[in-house]
Amino acid sequence: MLSVDIIILSYAKEEKLKSLTQQTIDTLLASEDPSVIQFHVLVIESEKGLAPYQYPNTLTIYPKEKFGFHKYLNIGLKNTNSEFICFCNNDLVFEKGWASAMFNAIAQDSDLLCLNTFCPSFHKGELNRFSNNINYGYTNGIYFTGWCFFTKRALFKITGLFDEHFKFWFCDDDFRLTLQKFKIKNALIKNSIVDHLYSETLAKVSSKKKVYLKYIGLAHYKYKWEHHNFLLYAMETIKYKIKIIISRD
Repeated sequence: MLSVDIIILSYAKEEKLKSLTQQTIDTLLASEDPSVIQFHVLVIESEKGLAPYQYPNTLTIYPKEKFGFHKYLNIGLKNTNSEFICFCNNDLVFEKGWASAMFNAIAQDSDLLCLNTFCPSFHKGELNRFSNNINYGYTNGIYFTGWCFFTKRALFKITGLFDEHFKFWFCDDDFRLTLQKFKIKNALIKNSIVDHLYSETLAKVSSKKKVYLKYIGLAHYKYKWEHHNFLLYAMETIKYKIKIIISRD
């Protein structure tokens, strides 16, 4: 039997968002024959007021640490142990056979360490790029789908853990550039279909918080991947903090 750890980040601030997370879990569990592929679902819930609630058929944890997208993914890594891991948003609908398609792709190319899912609505304008089932590349949103990506645990022996400087914005760019830096094979698997829905989670975040998440991420992204100048990074951080202070909530 094949085993996959599923790490889902959730922020069930209201009942509608809780239902969104549950839909992700339900469609996941219905997507494969459990006697062939077994999913171990870990939900990392940011809404502390929901504790000690456990989403059915999952282990649900409520970290004490302040939210950071990469920080919470690292918590997920440390609380799981399967050879294969899928990192997920809470606004997904898994189609039948999506995980089987991942394992079929790995059977064709055993060097693949990071595999990404195909979303019919998001990728409909990019079909000319996908002439094969396995489509190699690093372009964000095309070949790397940060809302749902599937890895071998061995990948993190090469890259190390996710960079926790990235709280939300630029997380996808940081990770796909890390894959490219280490020449790790990454591909979108056309037969692995997972629908990515519009989530209202971010819509519930205050404008000041959005500004903070965006500009703090931008400052570190530019420092890490563009100029490598710590003094400039410090100046940009101060500038962005001023933007955060004066922004409307």
